Amino acid sequence: MANTYHQLFIQTVFAVKYRQGLLLPEFRQELFGYMGQTINNLGHKTLLVNGVEDHVHCFLGLSPEHSLSDLMQKVKSNASGWINDHKFLDQPFAWQKGYGAFSYAKSQVSTVFRYVQNQEAHHQKQTFRDEYLEFLQKFEIEHDEKYIFHDPI
Repeated sequence: MANTYHQLFIQTVFAVKYRQGLLLPEFRQELFGYMGQTINNLGHKTLLVNGVEDHVHCFLGLSPEHSLSDLMQKVKSNASGWINDHKFLDQPFAWQKGYGAFSYAKSQVSTVFRYVQNQEAHHQKQTFRDEYLEFLQKFEIEHDEKYIFHDPI
């Protein structure tokens, strides 16, 4: 788009369905690379994709040409298809519905990058649930926990 200038830094966070620990070390880094490439192929800029066994953080530069919701639907769909096509698991893989999205100023990029980069160490001290609730509180996002952390029916 001519005369469209932007600088949109977004961190998204989403979980494996029922927060199961299915993102195994054997394929996790390859998956994150695949997800980053998907983001880039859709016209955005991957800064870093990382996570642990039960959730993922995508830190990216968002292009205003596409909506964040469309991007996340495609990233999650492509990633689950990739996991299932490669038969990494003995069961079908799926993501939990929804995601968190948090925006940052350019001055915060290096801090957020380090945070996403250090997920394994971070989660030795804090659970995903506590981390996610902390994000929602820090960004003053109204929420109801019963819709965020639901168990299998």
